[in-house]
Amino acid sequence: MNFDRELDVKGLNCPLPILRTKKVLAEMAAGQVLRVLATDPGSVKDFQAFARQTGNELVSWNETSQVFEYFLKRK
Repeated sequence: MNFDRELDVKGLNCPLPILRTKKVLAEMAAGQVLRVLATDPGSVKDFQAFARQTGNELVSWNETSQVFEYFLKRK
């Protein structure tokens, strides 16, 4: 998937991945896509809730070798 920016929050635990994602998304234009890489297993529920609460779209996510990859589209 194409993305405009990437954020690596591997090794960080809740709430830091969400806080850093929120900061980066605020700097992006509407419609741009952010790729986030995380290792916190709890981040799956966190990113789903974050997308619902903020109106940003969680386009997709997957897990490979204990690394979670999220694609969020800025509202």
